[in-house]
Amino acid sequence: MKARVVWLILCCIWGSTWLFIKIGLNDLPPFTFAGIRFVLASLILGSMVMVRRVRWPRTRDEWSLIAISGLLQFTLNYGLVFWGEQHISSGLAAVLQSTFPLFGLVIAHFYLPHERITAVKVAGVLLGIVGVAIIFSDQLSIAGSLALLGSIALVLSAVFGSYSNVLVKARGTHIDPQILAAGQMVFGFVPLLLIGVSTEGNPLKFHWTTMAVISLIYLVVVGSVIAFALYYWLVRHMDVTTTMLIALVTPVVAVILGMIVLHENLNWRLLAGGACIISGLALIVLRKRHKTVSFHEADAELVSQP
Repeated sequence: MKARVVWLILCCIWGSTWLFIKIGLNDLPPFTFAGIRFVLASLILGSMVMVRRVRWPRTRDEWSLIAISGLLQFTLNYGLVFWGEQHISSGLAAVLQSTFPLFGLVIAHFYLPHERITAVKVAGVLLGIVGVAIIFSDQLSIAGSLALLGSIALVLSAVFGSYSNVLVKARGTHIDPQILAAGQMVFGFVPLLLIGVSTEGNPLKFHWTTMAVISLIYLVVVGSVIAFALYYWLVRHMDVTTTMLIALVTPVVAVILGMIVLHENLNWRLLAGGACIISGLALIVLRKRHKTVSFHEADAELVSQP
């Protein structure tokens, strides 16, 4: 039950971050914005780890995993998301990012023996992607070369992010979630800041509006510190394919927030798309219930590996 609650909390958190990223990008350049987000988040997480006096990773393999997954998750995934969202609509970005579990499904097939590709999983994920596309069907136009590049960036970000998640599930479940998230962010923000400072200028001279600061604080505290500590705990207790299905639910959350915050109207797209997403999730989750015992045994076997 705990894992399901955490899964739902993460759907709500990451569903809200799209709005705050878009708000921040109105005033701040993408790479430095993302880099500063993870600098601050890693400092907070690192301080929490120091207070808890948790054992830090000691082997080369552990630090290699943290470094590689950090570059994939925070430099490539988030760097491409922040850059790509400048050139395409939030709706198109949400649809392209919803391919996250599809790529994860393929990659997990080769890294995790108990998470093989099945027709039911593929059908469920594709149904979810169709649902997201229906919700944003009025925002899917790609106008100009920059919009095309932005779209490609969002798809690549899904590939890199899903690969990072599978690596962590396969080799990093024994590492403390806060240490894992903090370490990844450190390895991830360094390239982001180098790219940002060299191409976007001095951060002190940016247009630091009140809304830009609020969006940054929210993304640091809620969207990074809380979210990733919860996510890497969840990876220990749930198969990676199910964790990545969060990407199918976050667009629905984003639209609902738009209705609440921006007073947007409920429309047929949300109802029809939401029904497709729920059907896709149900197809996968209900299928898994018949295999619960075997999955738990496989997870225990995986965690026991050095």
